[in-house]
Amino acid sequence: MFCEKAMELVRELHRAPEGQLPAFNEDGLRQVLEEMKALYEQNQSDVNEVKSGGQSDLIPTIKFRHCSLLRNRRCTVAYLYDRLLRIRALRWEYGSILPNALRFHMSAEEMEWFNHYKKSLATYMRSLGGDGGLDITQDMKPPKSLYIEVRCLKDYGEFEVDDGTSVLLKKNSQHFLPRWKCEQLVRQGILEHVLS
Repeated sequence: MFCEKAMELVRELHRAPEGQLPAFNEDGLRQVLEEMKALYEQNQSDVNEVKSGGQSDLIPTIKFRHCSLLRNRRCTVAYLYDRLLRIRALRWEYGSILPNALRFHMSAEEMEWFNHYKKSLATYMRSLGGDGGLDITQDMKPPKSLYIEVRCLKDYGEFEVDDGTSVLLKKNSQHFLPRWKCEQLVRQGILEHVLS
């Protein structure tokens, strides 16, 4: 059936929960591109027949194939664009280093795009503010207080605070730390915010 494989790519992304990245379906994408190539070649031969022999009964078939080509293209672009939006959101959620489970689900081209996006965002953040720049990925929601109580979920080691003191982050230890210093660790799953 025409466009079924392309629609399956879109359905696959639609079924995936928001904020998660399903594995890149290279095989499905290749099948859609092969179908598009076959449709294009069939259309070319029919168009040449219509031009040379004047067979106007092939025109509806040519139009149908052309519409199928356009639909396949729209579905493919929607699939790739939605994946890029999800990858961009992952940069804001996890920071510049993605967990291996997420990297495994990305194609080489998507990893390259992620690295370019990461560098562009870092360059932009360095251009903001004063000498050190401004990290706009921190405080995704306005903070209620500057310090928060956190519990360490994994052994992390030494963690340096602004005033130069070091805090040893061991599993199950609780600390009262500046929000902006530990928010990235909370997103990575090393710390958890303790709500009183």
